[in-house]
Amino acid sequence: MNKPATGQDVIRLFESWVPKHLAMEGDKIGLHVGTLNKPVHKVMITLDVLENVVDEAIEKEIDLIIAHHPLIFKPLKKITPDDEKGRIVEKLIKHNITVYAAHTNLDIAEGGVNDLLMDQLGIEDREVLIEMGSEELVKVVVFVPETHQEEVREALGNAGAGHIGHYSHCTFQTEGQGTFKPLEGTNPFIGKQGELEKVDEVRMETIVPVSILSRVLKAMEESHPYEEVAYDLYPLKNEGKTYGLGRIGRLEQPISLKEFAEHAKQAFKVSGLRVTGDLTRQVQTIGVIGGDGNKFISQARRKGVDVLITGDLYYHTAHDALGMGLSVIDPGHHIEKVMKNGVQTYLSRQLSKNGYDTEVMVSEINTDPFQFL
Repeated sequence: MNKPATGQDVIRLFESWVPKHLAMEGDKIGLHVGTLNKPVHKVMITLDVLENVVDEAIEKEIDLIIAHHPLIFKPLKKITPDDEKGRIVEKLIKHNITVYAAHTNLDIAEGGVNDLLMDQLGIEDREVLIEMGSEELVKVVVFVPETHQEEVREALGNAGAGHIGHYSHCTFQTEGQGTFKPLEGTNPFIGKQGELEKVDEVRMETIVPVSILSRVLKAMEESHPYEEVAYDLYPLKNEGKTYGLGRIGRLEQPISLKEFAEHAKQAFKVSGLRVTGDLTRQVQTIGVIGGDGNKFISQARRKGVDVLITGDLYYHTAHDALGMGLSVIDPGHHIEKVMKNGVQTYLSRQLSKNGYDTEVMVSEINTDPFQFL
């Protein structure tokens, strides 16, 4: 029978997708309340940690809440039941519920919030809108007996090594002979203690993003037959995948701004949205920045974006966008709720794959503060 994951297990699997180093400087990500050093039977995914969301978590006997928007963004001067924030923290601690936040790292990660929004729009041909850097890469070289090279290669590839463009399991190998002498206290796979052993081996090379290196090395060691695995790591100057905020993509055919706005309204299931620009104008290149994208309108226009979808659009920013020929659609900040199902799907799959009996559910509370009348 499978056992529940610990909080550390859950976050380790989660951060293999949305590592902390992707977050923008100063972002309040990570552990906010409670401990990860405990068994976690139930995880709940939410956009916001409000009091009614915490009440829902208490009712459902949740052990860990994973939120997109940080619970504590500004320092708390006091914790008292006289205000909502204080009551939230009090209830969380009283009921042993842990809160963890993944904010801009979830926005930036491949397959994260902005890709999920593009999925809702049905735009598949996309790239990063606001480039912020590229993945650091290393070359892993491991020496494997010829008899086990296929097992090790498969394990490396399945762990994420050897991905180049749209190709996976990319390796290069050369044949050679390895030597070793097992000393006292060893339990060698091949050879005898005190005797020099010569083995036909393969030098296997592959490329690995630093963000998943520990996972790849663990898979390599678990699949390798030797008691002590010989491997080398080489830093590379090759640039890995570009990462950054927002996404840019193209519709298959240009349509009017009005038609596209109606499509966005249906895709995001909102009762209304704000649009700037000539509704009869033909548009094709679409930019998306989940949350507040006001400060990125100039960069979006320089990238050739016809329409930028973002939330919390300011009055004067809308005028600036009009002046530079950029249309903006504001369906609200709350469309980031797409992350709830996205995170649930990913974590459920990973926990099951790793043999953990931990349930992942989404919060059913609507945390959008606005209503359209």
